[in-house]
Amino acid sequence: MKVVWSRGDATVRDVYEALLERRRIAYTTVMTMMNVLEKKGHLRKREEGRSFVYRPARPQGQVVGSMVREFVERVFGGEAAPLLAHLVENEKLTSEELDALAKRIKEKR
Repeated sequence: MKVVWSRGDATVRDVYEALLERRRIAYTTVMTMMNVLEKKGHLRKREEGRSFVYRPARPQGQVVGSMVREFVERVFGGEAAPLLAHLVENEKLTSEELDALAKRIKEKR
């Protein structure tokens, strides 16, 4: 999704080549994921010659929120607290990041 958001429009080949710069990945994996994202309503596609060109169907914030909710539901049974505890305990958060997180928690109370 980040590649499509940054480019506006992208083919599977565009995304595949961008991802290859960071890690090895199969072209078919990229194609499958883009089809899944389209079926979920995160991407739209149009035919252009022999390729499909994908573009974001929703704003980035909306899609990220949806993906995070789905992840929390699937992995943590819908409970966000264990995810937050894991991030605080196991990730290398800076003092500034921890302070910002604490501030957000206080604002929500």
